[in-house]
Amino acid sequence: MREIDQRTFAAAHRDGTIVIDVREPSEYVEGHVPGARLMPLGQLSSHVGDLPRNMPVYVVCASGNRSQAAAGFLTAAGIDAWSVAGGTGAWIRSGHPVTRGLHTAA
Repeated sequence: MREIDQRTFAAAHRDGTIVIDVREPSEYVEGHVPGARLMPLGQLSSHVGDLPRNMPVYVVCASGNRSQAAAGFLTAAGIDAWSVAGGTGAWIRSGHPVTRGLHTAA
């Protein structure tokens, strides 16, 4: 399983990386990484074709458990996927910005 730490992820996020959030919509609207695209874990298989294969894709959830499963699935599908350690919870605890609602733009 491939995992990226919060510090490295924050740097990649500043550079405009692709982030997908595999939580449920009700969790996502409560607060998510700015620019993260909602792709609930149960629907991920139908979105594989929407993801690039030529750059890293960072996967986030609440704490890192669902994102690990999702990153493993995406990696097996040929995506350069990385689970974000600690998930959105660690992102928030680190003082990073959060978007509330259904907005996906940074």
